[in-house]
Amino acid sequence: MMKTLFFICLAASLLLPLSAQTDKATKPAAEIDFLRKSAIEIDHHIASFYQAKKLPVPEVTDDATFMRRAFLVAVGRIPTAEEALAFIEIEDTAKRDDLVAYLMESQGYSSHMTNWAFDLLRLRDGRQGSQATNEPYRNWIRKAIDENMPWDELVTSLVSSSGNGWDTKTASVGYYTIDRGMPLDNLSNTMRIFLGSRMECAQCHDDPFGKTERKDFYHLAAFTNGQGELKKNLMAPIWEEFRQEGSERGIEYDVAQLFWDRIYGMSLSGSGKGLIELPSDYQYRDSNPGEMVGAKTPFGKTVRMSDRKADGGGRKEFSNWIVTRTGEQFPAVIANRMWQRIMGKGIYEPVDDYIEPKQTVHPDLMSHLAKLMYDLEYDLRAFQHVLLLTKTFQFATNPNPSMLEGGDDFHGRKIARLSSEQIWDSLITLSSGDPDKKPVRTPDNRIFVGNNSVLVGQMDMIQLSNDVFALNSEEEVREYFNDFLAMVKSGGGKKAKDKDSMTMGMAPIQSYSRDSPVRASELPSPAPREHFLYLFGASDREVVEGASKEPNVGQVLSMMNGYVQRQLVSNSGAHIYKSLDGAGSEEEKIRRLYIAILNRPPSSEEMGWMKEEVKARGKEGYRNIVASLVMSSEFLFLQ
Repeated sequence: MMKTLFFICLAASLLLPLSAQTDKATKPAAEIDFLRKSAIEIDHHIASFYQAKKLPVPEVTDDATFMRRAFLVAVGRIPTAEEALAFIEIEDTAKRDDLVAYLMESQGYSSHMTNWAFDLLRLRDGRQGSQATNEPYRNWIRKAIDENMPWDELVTSLVSSSGNGWDTKTASVGYYTIDRGMPLDNLSNTMRIFLGSRMECAQCHDDPFGKTERKDFYHLAAFTNGQGELKKNLMAPIWEEFRQEGSERGIEYDVAQLFWDRIYGMSLSGSGKGLIELPSDYQYRDSNPGEMVGAKTPFGKTVRMSDRKADGGGRKEFSNWIVTRTGEQFPAVIANRMWQRIMGKGIYEPVDDYIEPKQTVHPDLMSHLAKLMYDLEYDLRAFQHVLLLTKTFQFATNPNPSMLEGGDDFHGRKIARLSSEQIWDSLITLSSGDPDKKPVRTPDNRIFVGNNSVLVGQMDMIQLSNDVFALNSEEEVREYFNDFLAMVKSGGGKKAKDKDSMTMGMAPIQSYSRDSPVRASELPSPAPREHFLYLFGASDREVVEGASKEPNVGQVLSMMNGYVQRQLVSNSGAHIYKSLDGAGSEEEKIRRLYIAILNRPPSSEEMGWMKEEVKARGKEGYRNIVASLVMSSEFLFLQ
């Protein structure tokens, strides 16, 4: 099987290092067999559904459609011209499985999954009203995705986190600190994301549908109550002194703000009190406003803490309950999210409003998927690999509406517009070639005072923050602050414009501006309003999974006059035109353009139209072909 994959990589000049190819080639046969067996078991469940509903089995889609679908779903972009040609021209019955194996081990998978994780967790680069940054948290999430951290481990790390926001071991505290001052909203998102439990209404009143009472919500909130900053009281007097000095704000103020926002402000103290006070507007007879209530879980195996004292350790208890004491719910929710990601529609929808397997359209399948997720030890990469190997994934597109309200009818993929990130990454592929060959954005831990990086090669934010949190009195903090200020004043500053250069004593920092021709996961987040990504509905990361695929006029103008024209259609150096090198005829050039953009050869009728265009306009005709194909519905939609 692996010989085909190796040939694809060789023919297309893909990026995978030799070591990665070797690791994949030597993947245990037992593991490969388990993935295939699991895919067959899922297909058997789907076959039983067809039989029960008396539905004909759909046709399997052709190679070209499968290739494009697999690339866009697994790695979030279309194949390069070389990749597409290599796959289409290879005659090998195992090539589909081989392609899936390659894609799931590629850097492109990590990039695409990173977009998913950032949207789910609302991860932005900066924070409004503060100089605090989410950079360390972003890097923690990216590393977790790159290393394929199991989902249960990732969730546990986020929900039970505490400590220094810059330390690579505890940077997961960003999960809480991005919502500083809004702990109840954070709790609502936690329940929605990881357990599919919509409890936000219960912040203010009992659920009108009888699912959750307001007191239940506060029992849960007690687990995570008490989210402060580490040792902030030691810095508070110094910060107040500089805040009260009036409008004149020099380097002293900038250093104080660095300490206040970017060190203390990015930390998380305590471990969760396990006790919380009911709000002053609490309106039900079961308790009184201001009454203290202890942590207690509303479903699953009951976990409770004292109503009388704050024992601590609430966040750890809460995370353990989510992951291990909610029965099928935790694995079923993430399994359904992955099903939606691969198949295009959840077994039930919305995916963040949990339905017990026995109440879904296919109870046996939903329970099977939850068990598979558990058996795979929450390995999301392996779980998605299984789904990509199924015949269900390969079924031809079904243009008809789902026969099942609020869920997947399993009878062929529905046509859907690509996400903004998929469109952007595909355009980057056409203009620049394989975007996964470019270096990924790397952590920037330099110390910035104002707009200058200081003490370059001498100290970074990790060391500085660890030093500060080791101090145990206001006097020690004041002394350290003054010493640090003196060091900064003595020189060593470096302008922020040198951000992409090699810095003395530090590893090179790789970062990208909003206009860089790189994958969406590497760009600043969220995208500015005038950016292509924003126009096509990228999430502003204010709400969970806030992306949109709704059309607007700005999208049309952007395709006609923006990036597409500048960097693709009118750019003679674009990768797509280089892919025409060696083509000996007009027909072959047109064929290559179709395969590069739509990932299929042109029909005979299309070939005739395009040859007439080239005959009438010469080289300009090829540019017109590129423009028309890229702006076509076929390019912008996934089948």
